[in-house]
Amino acid sequence: MANKVYEIITGKILEELDKGVIPWRKPWKAASGSHTNIVSGKPYNGVNIILLGIAAFRGGFSSNYWMTFKQAKQKGGSVRKGETGTQVIFWKVVDKKVEDEDTGEIEIKKNFILRYYTVFNLDQVDGVKAPVTNEEVNDHSPIEAAEAIVDGMPNKPEINFGGSRACYVPMLDVINNPELNAFGLPEEFYSTLFHELVHSTGHKDRLDRFENNTQLAAFGSEDYSKEELVAEIGAAFLCGHAGIENQTLDNSVAYINGWREKLTNDPKLIIHAAAKAQKAADFILNAA
Repeated sequence: MANKVYEIITGKILEELDKGVIPWRKPWKAASGSHTNIVSGKPYNGVNIILLGIAAFRGGFSSNYWMTFKQAKQKGGSVRKGETGTQVIFWKVVDKKVEDEDTGEIEIKKNFILRYYTVFNLDQVDGVKAPVTNEEVNDHSPIEAAEAIVDGMPNKPEINFGGSRACYVPMLDVINNPELNAFGLPEEFYSTLFHELVHSTGHKDRLDRFENNTQLAAFGSEDYSKEELVAEIGAAFLCGHAGIENQTLDNSVAYINGWREKLTNDPKLIIHAAAKAQKAADFILNAA
């Protein structure tokens, strides 16, 4: 049983790593907080956060509520036909009586048994509504100049909005970005989206910056860090074109500095990254 669960977890994580998902920056908040069981109201923890996060991104789910097939029925709903569930794990504690060989006394020892079960996202279920919360909802209006940049990008990748994750997947050539109203400031929504659009210019059908490596480089590696510098500097350039850099530049500088510190103190590093970022921004602005 344990080996089966470990295989499920390892397989899903390796699958996502093989697809080259670029981890995200997060100036937004998830609409419903942590991944939570809709019946118990308890948030999932440990590796289940990773498993459910992967499933939510791959499925394009906007909800953070999950339930088993039985729980869906208990709430008067039903899992839609053809939907695939996500396996999560838990440890069951079992008391076991053990006799001491020397004294003959009986001790109670706790054994931890690994179990797994299948859950479905609220978006996969009919007839069940999310709990009503008092969470404050932003009501931002789109920024016209920034929208024009996104709309005008040539050979644009597919962009999906929703969920609680922003990233670019090179192998699929797809961007996922949280909704506008998930951000505290509308400018940060566009800064984040611009960051992912700059990543997408590295695709072989655009500027071919990834040198035919659709997986890019390992998180935290030198190549990965350099690409993050390019993406964030490029996003800052695009914010400048949209006239919103005054609201986003401080965050960008802090983010860029964090990645720069993972590299050498080479003074030319930012210059080289900025040159690539300019090419990316020009491509997005159709000025290349």
